[in-house]
Parts: sequence; structure tokens; C-alpha cells
Amino acid sequence: MGRDLTALFDPVSVAVVGASDDPAKYGHAIAAQALRANGRRPVHLVNRRGGTVLGKTAAPTLSAIGDVVDLAVVSVPAAAFEDAVDEALRCGARAIVAITAGFAETGEAGRTRQQAVAERVRAAGAVLVGPNCLGLADNTTDLFLTSDTFTPGGVALLSQSGNLALELQLRFRPHALGFSRFVSLGNQADVTLVDLLADCARHEGTRAIAVYAEDFADGRAFAEAAAAAGKPVALLTGGRGDASARSAQSHTGALTTSADVVAAACRDAGVELVATPRELAVVLAALTGGRRADGHRVAVLTDGGGHGVVAADAAETAGLTVPELHEPTRARLRTALWEQSAVSNPVDLAGMGEQDPGSYAETVAALLAAEEVDAVLMTGYFGGYAAAEGGLGGGGTALAAGEQEAARLIAARHRATAKPLVVQSMYPDSPSCRTLVAAGVPVFAGTEDAARALAASAPGAPRTGVPPLPRPAAPLPESGYLQTRRALEAAGVAFPAAREIHDETELLAATGEFGGPYVLKALHLLHKTDAGGVALGLAGPDELLAAFREMHARLGAPSYSVEAMADTTDGVELIVGVNRDPRFGPVAMVGLGGVLAEALRDIAFALAPVPADRALRLLRGLRTAALLDGTRGRPAVDITAAAAAVETITSFAAAHPEIAELEVNPLLVRPHGVLALDSRAVLA
Repeated sequence: MGRDLTALFDPVSVAVVGASDDPAKYGHAIAAQALRANGRRPVHLVNRRGGTVLGKTAAPTLSAIGDVVDLAVVSVPAAAFEDAVDEALRCGARAIVAITAGFAETGEAGRTRQQAVAERVRAAGAVLVGPNCLGLADNTTDLFLTSDTFTPGGVALLSQSGNLALELQLRFRPHALGFSRFVSLGNQADVTLVDLLADCARHEGTRAIAVYAEDFADGRAFAEAAAAAGKPVALLTGGRGDASARSAQSHTGALTTSADVVAAACRDAGVELVATPRELAVVLAALTGGRRADGHRVAVLTDGGGHGVVAADAAETAGLTVPELHEPTRARLRTALWEQSAVSNPVDLAGMGEQDPGSYAETVAALLAAEEVDAVLMTGYFGGYAAAEGGLGGGGTALAAGEQEAARLIAARHRATAKPLVVQSMYPDSPSCRTLVAAGVPVFAGTEDAARALAASAPGAPRTGVPPLPRPAAPLPESGYLQTRRALEAAGVAFPAAREIHDETELLAATGEFGGPYVLKALHLLHKTDAGGVALGLAGPDELLAAFREMHARLGAPSYSVEAMADTTDGVELIVGVNRDPRFGPVAMVGLGGVLAEALRDIAFALAPVPADRALRLLRGLRTAALLDGTRGRPAVDITAAAAAVETITSFAAAHPEIAELEVNPLLVRPHGVLALDSRAVLA
């Protein structure tokens, strides 16, 4: 069910502690906004000097109000913060919004103070947003506790940046979007992003949730909450391009970046991941209308060949397709358009819009009705006739009126179908385009924005949800090669026969247990190949003995592993690894492996553990997936067995929280079954 945040978003009464007449103080802005509630609830102002603030009598303390305070906004110097919070709790506050800064963001001492305050708040059964936040607003309950006003609408914004909210407000306006709620996350000492996301998912006034976060705290819980939201969730996050801060000791660790982890979590949870505030606004303009395409097939409509070509390219770049229209659709278009119009796809009116703006509406209707089309992108000059009467063609008022009538017909057709329609216009602010926006048709100035909006409306990768973590297993006592190998074998991963040896006598004894060819590995080296600690294809005992003597003289390793050499002739080498992210927990990586894993970087990521069906989709999505099906006379390999091995390996790693990095590389996939040829584990 999640935490009860009713007192935070719809309190019975509000008190602003630190209210001020000084415009330079944040308590002034908060107080002025709080008083905008038009009598929805009592608003008390508290200033230690008493007197009046903004023409309203101010109490010197919360206790002096003489009534229960449901929500207290605390905007006082850091030295007075704890006393203000304690008094608010004594006065019955169920919610506190802490504007005051100077806590965890300043270092360990501040973190300790912050934790102590949060514990007192929770012990009292209250909730706290912040500290070090910019407040919150809920347009559905007339609660205004931030310095800025937000246009009402259906988007809840949960943000670690106040200025980002202001930019989004500007970018929302052309799309007739607004905010249901805004919450500045602050330090998340008590109420977290996950708590707020879950509450906004239940909030009737919120249609979509936008998040800007630099610190997820519990990223896996965020993904779980987003997957369960039942509403569109879009995420803009900073620092995704930085590699993991810790020093990676395996290929898996070296290849896994923060960007990979966040992208995998978003894909699994069905979150739209964006890179800029502009893209965030574009995606929300598409998603708040509630329209989702059944597929990726887009029809492009233009009144100029150049715009059509650019739009088709943009659509394909965004992951959509622009298929040729079927003959029945083309026949319908021919009856509505003139001879020089192109009716394949893109559909080009070829100047007919200048003669008859109604041709836009007829063509849109035909394309939306076409069974081979999942969505429509109209691009180019539409909007220009009404934007400047007497524009192209000199049609003047008649053309402007015709275009506006076409816009009304397009809007009506849009309302009558579930398919998405998106418009790119050279004149997005024209009356005709405003008619479309009012009807819920997203209109953009940029072609790439229109294509991105359609991509957001199209089906994404199958939403797998966030896999539950298995019950922790008994910790591994050691992470050496043979210990890791034995643990994986016990879990069900097949390896070639092997024996640990320390001297020549034990080496020759191993040759009596299994035949060659052999592999010799120096143990207690993390990267054995890089150190020259692996010898392959040793035909018999004599070659094995010679290789041992050379390697031991050079490396002096305390022990070695003698192993049966696997036949790799018809196999494909994969890498399967798990890297434990501090925010999202175990993250799996699968890809083309062997010694070229880092150079080729043909890899895919998912939150671990990875079920076999999900692993199969990851493998099929690799650039080199064709190798798995056999090429140039090579047989297809057992990809089903490979997917099962991925499930086993990732489940094993997820059940061992003491493992920071686990890797099986290569995992040899053969026409029948798989064989792990090497493995390594790094303990946290």
C-alpha cells in the first residue's frame, strides 16, 4: 500500500515556520504562496519576533498558535532546525517540509544530525520531506508550498532540481501540459523518491509521473515502484555516463557503466528514459494523452518532399518503420488527391494543400484508417496558412479559414480513433496548430521531437518487471578460481574435467584421470590470460609437462589447474557476468565473449536474476545474434541451453550478496548444450 502521505499533500492546516516580510528570504516566498490557497485550510505564519508578516498576524512560536498544526514548513537557520521540528511534533504535526539546508550535503556530521531528526519524526508517526529541499505544491488540493507557481495539469514532477521544474513549465506550455504535483526531493532523509512515486501512482489527479534524480538511494525499489505504477513514468537522470566509481577487476565490471545499469532498470520497469529536459517534455506530451500504438509502423504525411524524407529518416532513427502502403489505402488516397501526389509512404500532397487545405484532413483520415499503419506523423507547412493570411500561394483569408476547418476535421478524426497522431509544423503556434493541441494532438517544431514522441507511444521492449532477489545463500568462504568453479558446478553450470595440481607428480597423475588435449592454468591470478598463465591445446602428457615447467619457472604460482580441452570448433563463446551496483543491486551482462569481450563490446544488460525467457531475448538482441543461428556452413548452437545457463549463473550471483563481480567467460555454446570454460569472482 505504501506510506500514507495524506498530511503532506492535503493537510488540514499549514504553518510556515520562518515566515518573513523580507523578500530575500525563502520564508517570504513560501508564506506568500501558502496564502494563495483561498481559504482551503488555515494557514499560520510563524516568526520569532511575532508582529505581522504579509499583513497577517504572525505567531512567535508554533505553540502560540493554540491549535493543532497538521503540516509545518520549516525555513529557519540550521542552528534552530531541530528545535523547530521538535516543536512541530509536539504541536501534532503529521508532516514536515524541511527547507533548511546544512545537513547530509555538508558531510558526515551533517548526515548524523539529519539521521537523528528523521528518526524522531518517524518515531512520532509523522513524515518529513527534505531537508535541503525547495518545498512542494499540489494543484489538486490548492497546496502551494514552494516559491514558484505551477500551471495545473496532469503531470507529477518529483525532482532534485527546482530550476528544472521551471524549465519544464516553459516547455509544457506549447503542449497544454501542466502539473498535478511538484515535490523537491531534497536529501530524502525520510520520505524518499520511492514513497512519492508510489503515492503519485495512486493519485487520481496525476496521469503521468516525471522524475529528475541524481541519487536514487534504493534504485531497485525505484524500478519496482515504477513498474507497479500503472501510469507512464519518465526519468531524466544525471551522471549516467560515468563508469562505476570502484575499480573493476573483471571484464564485466570494466564493461558496466552507470548508464548501462540505469537503462537496464528502466527497460525492465517500463520507464521512459530521456537525456534532456526537452526530451522529457516531448515524451510527456505523447504519454499524457493515453494513446499507445499497437506497433511501430508510421505513415508520414507532408506537403513537401524534403520534409517527408527528413521525417521518414527521423522516424527510422527513433526505431520506427515507414512501410509502403497497401493498394487499398493508396487507391483511397488517389481519389482524394491530385495526380502528382505521392501515395506510397511518405505521402506527399505535392502542393495540393495550397489549393485545398481540406486535403490534409482527408489524407489523415485515410491513413488513420489504414490497417497497415499504427501511427501518423504529419510534417511540414500545415499551420502556415492560418499563421500568416496571404502566405504561400496568396490564398489569404480563404486559405487560412480552410486550414482551420481542416484542423477541426483532423481533431475530430483523431478523437474517433485510438491511433496516435503527431504533427511537426513550421508554425507550431499558429491557430490551426493550437486547435490540434487543444484536441490532444501533440504538435512540435522539431521533426526529431515528433519522431521521439511517436517512439514513446510505440510498444517498447517487453516489460519484464523487476525480478525478485532470491533468498541469500551461505557466503562463499573464498573467491579463488577453483572455489568459484566448484560453487557454480554445484549450482548446475557444466565445466570440463579439471584437477588442481602443485607439482609434476600430481600433473602426471591428472593425465591418468582424463585424456588430452589439455589446458593448463596458473591459479591465484585474476587475469590469467593477460599474465601468460594459460596454455591451450596441449596434445598429451609430454606437452603438458613442458608447458608446466615453462610457466612455473616464469610465474611461480602456488598451484595450477589441469583441465580437459573443450572442442570449440562448432561453438560460440559468450560472456555472462553479474556486477553488483550500489543502487540497483545485481546487474547481469550477457554478450559475445572470449578474449575479445571488451574490444567487441556486443553486450546487453538486465537486472539480475535473469529468467531464461528474458535471457533468450537478450541474446537474440545482440548485434552478432546471427552467429547463434549458424553462418557460412557452421551449425546453429543451443541458444535455449545458453539462456538456461544465464538464468543459473545470474541467480547464483544474486543469491550471494558478498560477490561484487562474477563472470563466466567464455561460456561455450555448442550445437548441443553449453560448457563454462573459465570463471572468476570478486568479493565485496
